[in-house]
Amino acid sequence: MVLVSATPYFPEPARRIMRAFSDENHSDAEWAEARARHRQGDEQIRALWRMPRSLAENPVDHAFTPPRLEAIAARTLLVAGDRDPLYPVELAVELYRAIPKASLWVIPGGGHGPIFGRAREAFARTALAFVRGEPIGDLG
Repeated sequence: MVLVSATPYFPEPARRIMRAFSDENHSDAEWAEARARHRQGDEQIRALWRMPRSLAENPVDHAFTPPRLEAIAARTLLVAGDRDPLYPVELAVELYRAIPKASLWVIPGGGHGPIFGRAREAFARTALAFVRGEPIGDLG
């Protein structure tokens, strides 16, 4: 399993940011960037832009506690940016410590979804190697 920008729960600072998301009023540049990342079309992009607000307003947090995470049997690669404004890297460390077969790759200077941009090719190589069960070596 490969998880990118995952969190065991939604911290309040993230919920505040998530409440501000909307599928309205996006610039042409934002649409162009979203279309470059998401190949399923504009409806997929709108759904992705609506999702954070609905998650932030949901009173039932997904709250993956250590006992629940300890039950994960799959080898797991956790990928986190050390500058993620939604989920601080400390949350990725919590996941790493709780999931028995976890590996953690922290991308320096990476924000939320750090696999786009400069880390894109390294992520693709690393994730494929991990899924194949090959040694992943240097993650930088």
